[in-house]
Amino acid sequence: MPPRASASAPSSAETELVTLLSHWLARHVDDDGLQKALGEIGDGELSPAQAEAVDELRAELAGPGGNHAEREMIVRETLEALALGG
Repeated sequence: MPPRASASAPSSAETELVTLLSHWLARHVDDDGLQKALGEIGDGELSPAQAEAVDELRAELAGPGGNHAEREMIVRETLEALALGG
């Protein structure tokens, strides 16, 4: 049986971001911790669509405190962008 074609392996930044966002969704990381960690994780390895999603999340976190549900939606959209690559 021939090997299955698969998507390229996720970059280190993708892996770090997915882990970080998952921890935030589970409430193991607060908004301040998320914002700080996003600033420490480089986005040079991300596709333009992924980097744009991460930038939108950074902008949301930098603004006035939004409600958790709104931020959760943006975090989930960012996770989707990371999963889809592109």
